[in-house]
Amino acid sequence: MLDEPRSGRLAAWGNALLAGLVSPDDAAHRITGTDASHRVVDLPERSTPSGAAPDPAPVGLTLAIGRLRALGATGLCVALPVAGHPLGLSGPPEFNARALEAGEAVIAVGVGLGLVPDVHRAGPREVGADGGPVPESDVHTEVLWRCLPVREAPPADVPSLGEAERELAEALRDATEALARLNVAGSGPVAAAALEAYRARAERGREVLAPGYPPRAVRVLELAQRVGALVDIAYGPEHGGAVNASEIAARSEALRPVERTARRAQVAAYNAYVEQRLRQG
Repeated sequence: MLDEPRSGRLAAWGNALLAGLVSPDDAAHRITGTDASHRVVDLPERSTPSGAAPDPAPVGLTLAIGRLRALGATGLCVALPVAGHPLGLSGPPEFNARALEAGEAVIAVGVGLGLVPDVHRAGPREVGADGGPVPESDVHTEVLWRCLPVREAPPADVPSLGEAERELAEALRDATEALARLNVAGSGPVAAAALEAYRARAERGREVLAPGYPPRAVRVLELAQRVGALVDIAYGPEHGGAVNASEIAARSEALRPVERTARRAQVAAYNAYVEQRLRQG
């Protein structure tokens, strides 16, 4: 959970572009990140009659967001579902199944369309010769966002920012206590790397979200990442005291609700832009 989801980048910077707060080039650069390219396929054209087949030709990010605007999109929201928890989804089953397989999706509000990433990687193995992760710069990653119909309905289990912030404070305390109880807090180089990655993100401050987001959303997302850092430590390959099946099961049981809370808070933070616009009328 330390890594910013691609759906979060697309929603945040796509919202800023829809609002005219950033340039198309800046939005595309921020969304793409360290990936080689992002394209969108099966997106209807502005002139496409109702019921006609979408255009299968892939288009770039800025053209895709512009086309969504022309179709009537008022904002972009995030879904981060996992098995048993369709967080942020509203159907239909085909879209939910694709989003669940990808672990994330973006919903264009007001047009009944959603985008699911199909990620293609080429390059070295994930683990380098020194046993550490291969740098992202050494991996060629292309992302194809597939556009599908979605049901216009309230998304599943997305809290308000206020609810997410309160839940996160409790989750952070629970995560810390669980790590201490399971003797995994601050254990080994994996833990150190996870904490360092979180600190690096925190130092970027308000760059975690695009212009137009309320400060509370930035605060909630940063706290969600901090909780996620602790969860990553506990689930890492070097976790101190959890050395047998029963201890591993106990660790998972203790941290599962913490991880769930952090994901819910991430979605609440990324979706805060749309919620803010709805409140403003």
